[in-house]
Amino acid sequence: MLWALLAGNFAIGTGVMVASATLNEVSAYFHVPVPVAGYLISVAALVVCLGAPALAAVVAPFDRRKLLALSMVWYGLLHAACALVSDFNLLLALRVLAVIPAAVFTPQAAACAGHLMPAEQRGRAITFVFLGWSLASVLGMPLNAWLSGMLGWQGAYGLVAVLSLASAAWVWLAMPAAVRPPRFSLASWGTALRMPSLTMCVAVTLLYSAGQFVLFAYFAPYFRNTLGTSVHELSALFMFFGAFGLLGNVLMSRYIDRLGAPRGVMIAVGSIALSMLAWPLGTTLVLAGLVIIPWAMGCFSANSAQQARLVGLAPALAGGSVALNTSAMYAGQAIGTAIGGWMIAHQGMKDLHLAGVLLLVAAMAVSAQAARLARRGGADAASPGVVPAAKRSA
Repeated sequence: MLWALLAGNFAIGTGVMVASATLNEVSAYFHVPVPVAGYLISVAALVVCLGAPALAAVVAPFDRRKLLALSMVWYGLLHAACALVSDFNLLLALRVLAVIPAAVFTPQAAACAGHLMPAEQRGRAITFVFLGWSLASVLGMPLNAWLSGMLGWQGAYGLVAVLSLASAAWVWLAMPAAVRPPRFSLASWGTALRMPSLTMCVAVTLLYSAGQFVLFAYFAPYFRNTLGTSVHELSALFMFFGAFGLLGNVLMSRYIDRLGAPRGVMIAVGSIALSMLAWPLGTTLVLAGLVIIPWAMGCFSANSAQQARLVGLAPALAGGSVALNTSAMYAGQAIGTAIGGWMIAHQGMKDLHLAGVLLLVAAMAVSAQAARLARRGGADAASPGVVPAAKRSA
């Protein structure tokens, strides 16, 4: 079952990243500036940001086998429709509809993994399921970039459609029937939002996601403009990034129960900040590849650790807290993409990393404060029905 959920996250991640990988080709095909093509990232991210918490309560009564499989069917069919359009505004509208399942699948897959596994294996199971996003980076995003360069951006969207429909079939066959994690009602939001450590953890995700996407959203045009990378070189760079992203997530999955989720988050976000600080040193393709290694190691492992952290803080609220974390991740993507687009429009492409560093340092500071609150446990104890994190770990 965990492998099927991993595969679903692989398809979701490949679809989310397809807009970044095809930015150059979409911009040229529709004759729109790169920041305008970037709306495919930011507007879709905003939809998922709003949809994840809103849908957490709506989907609560549904059998997760049906819910997850049908969401992947939707994802596949809408991405297939995207590949057939010839108008940018229509593509943008279909893209908004296509990414709605991303607001459902990733948080509910994590909630299912946490619900079905023993407590001592919960962190590892959740981070394992999220490995699908790392695989999307090491395989899906380079394939998107290569197909876009060779066949046009439509080929990349077609790949997402095929992966999604195959994933839907696997989830349907592998998931047990009648899986329903603890129901997250609308009233539960009050409980969750009264937990300062939980809300601060979500703020960490918002900040480090924004910090990354100031630059990550524009990798393709950045490397084309500054290093003159070809389609094949860009695909290789994406694959290199993804390989180390996968390695980082594998290591996080293996050691998170030993390190503790808060420490794992700090290590991952610190690694991303290190790459941002060293960014000006990437003056050749080889040097750029070396500079992005720490970033890749922390990119996906940070969110894996965050999901495990939130589930550990309040297992009964996992369905909502992980959805809220997903919302924050996509809100950060939208904010970071918008900041990066504004900077590019004002001739600031070479300074994107500086904005990223500021946001990442802020994320580390908030994460440290959230960890202090969770250790004290007093704030969480004020929340009815929630066992303080410090007592659960005792």
